[in-house]
Amino acid sequence: MKERCKWIGAGILAITSMTLLSACSDDEESTTPAQEETVVLRCSKPEYLKTGDKVALISPSYFTPMENVEKTAAVLRTWGLEPVIGPNVGKIVDGRYAGTVAERVSDIRWALNDPSIKAIICNRGGYGTIQLIDELTLTELKAAPKWIVGFSDITTLHGLMSRAGVMSIQGTMSSFLAKGGTDKTSTLMRDLLLGNVPRYVLPPHPENITGKASGVLVGGNLCTFAPNIGSQADATKGKDLILFVEEVEESMHNIDRQMRILQMNGVLNRCKGIILGEFTDCGTEFTYESVEAMLHEMLAAYHIPVLCGFPGGHGDVNLPIVMGAPVTIDVRNDGATVTFDIDGRQQEVRTADISVTPTPLPMRLMMAGKVSQ
Repeated sequence: MKERCKWIGAGILAITSMTLLSACSDDEESTTPAQEETVVLRCSKPEYLKTGDKVALISPSYFTPMENVEKTAAVLRTWGLEPVIGPNVGKIVDGRYAGTVAERVSDIRWALNDPSIKAIICNRGGYGTIQLIDELTLTELKAAPKWIVGFSDITTLHGLMSRAGVMSIQGTMSSFLAKGGTDKTSTLMRDLLLGNVPRYVLPPHPENITGKASGVLVGGNLCTFAPNIGSQADATKGKDLILFVEEVEESMHNIDRQMRILQMNGVLNRCKGIILGEFTDCGTEFTYESVEAMLHEMLAAYHIPVLCGFPGGHGDVNLPIVMGAPVTIDVRNDGATVTFDIDGRQQEVRTADISVTPTPLPMRLMMAGKVSQ
């Protein structure tokens, strides 16, 4: 009996030891980083527009006064295009949203599903497109490929389009087009829609990191796309990226925080190069001379080219760029170039030659959704 108990006890001890060993092994394995999940971004280019084509004006985020929408419609007519206004444009919910989530999604689907509509221009950013991510499917976005134009909060839609495999345009919206549509920001966006692809030539910048790289252009407004990591709007899951980043009215520490989020999620490891756009009215709470100087310290460790000072974002010059497109940046000591590898008539744009009348700060912040209408 004693012998039997001895063998039973030994068996229990052996099983217990194996269990503990297994548990320790599992714990050890769990500390090993999982293989990064990446996607291959292969985006098709929607057809360029021609005279007489219909362009939808919709409001996926914050409310835009109908006066601005009507002025934008008038501008589109001078371009030879036919504007059509979304059924729910003009509505206002909870003081700021341009309709309920269902209404805003409905206008996107209306514009996508109407075969006579060839492009979609968003009226305004602000906030709200993150609410739409799980309401739309990548399949429906891919089924009706057409240009979607906008920036700021519209960054989320660009992420969705890139994940769906369709290029889109980060470009100016009704809030700015309503001012007349004759500024370089507006006319270059018009030209791009009509098939004239810009090749940007930029002056040198003290925080540039030299080098040449090609990849797929993703990104946009930092505080809009960073929270989308892990969602179906996360185009930063792609590999061989050229990341575009811009911000408005954010503290330096929050910009650093969002960039650290990208870093910890492996996004910067997947970048072949980075374009830093405008950091409009951003904080100066640290002793860095600029946001670019702060980011230079972080990005230099990746040994990839970094192009600073691209006039895109919430500044007075917001040059159009093609999200989801293959792009090459060439950053040299004497300047830099941004070239899109897509078909179309190439036109050289020297950014140093572009001048505008400054927009008053309150107006810029209002259009960015940072203050009330």
